[in-house]
Amino acid sequence: MTEIRHIVFDIGKVLIHYDPNIPFSRIIPDEAERAWFFAHVCTHDWNIEQDRGRTWVEAEALLIADHPEREDHIRAFRKHWREMVPHAYDGTVEIFTGLIEEGRDVTMLTNFAADTFAEAQEMFPFLTLPRGVTVSGEIGLIKPDNAIYHHHVKSFDLDPAHTIFIDDSLPNVEGAKEAGWQAVHFQNPDKLKSDLQAFGVL
Repeated sequence: MTEIRHIVFDIGKVLIHYDPNIPFSRIIPDEAERAWFFAHVCTHDWNIEQDRGRTWVEAEALLIADHPEREDHIRAFRKHWREMVPHAYDGTVEIFTGLIEEGRDVTMLTNFAADTFAEAQEMFPFLTLPRGVTVSGEIGLIKPDNAIYHHHVKSFDLDPAHTIFIDDSLPNVEGAKEAGWQAVHFQNPDKLKSDLQAFGVL
C-alpha cells in the first residue's frame, strides 16, 4: 500500500454546507420560478467563473445587461452569500482537525471566489488551521483543470503519489487521479472515515 503523507481536503459540501436555495427560497418563494432563475440567470456556469477569479461587479453587470428586470435577484446572490453556507459538517471537521492535531500534513484545494473564501474563514475558523490552501479564485484556475492540481503540488511541495484528495465532486476526484494523486469521493463522514482507514490514514 502506498504511504499517504499528504491529505488534501475540498471545502464546499465536504467541510461546510452550501446551498443557494436557502436564501432564495425566501427571495423567490415560487419553486418553479426559482428553478428557472438558477437554470437561466444565476447558473452554475456563471457562478464558477467567480471561482475562476471573475469579480462579482463584472459578474453582476453581465447578467443585469441581459436580465435588467432581475437586477435585485442577481445582486441578492452575492449579498446573501453567507446564508448559503449555514453550517459545517461536524463529522468531517472532527476528522479534519484530528488529523491536524496528530501532526499530519493537511492542506485544502477549493473552487471558491477569493472574497467569499475570506468570509468563510471568518465564519468557520477551523479553515485557518491547515498548513495552507489553494483558492481557485486567487490563481485563476479551477478543478478539475489538471493545472490546479500541479499548482497545489508545487505550492506545498507534495509528492502526488503519496497525496490523498477528498472531494464531493466525481470529476474533481477523477482530475486528481489523472494528476497522479490518490483520491476519494466524499459522501458522508462515516464513509470518509472508512475510506481513510483503507488508505492507512486513520
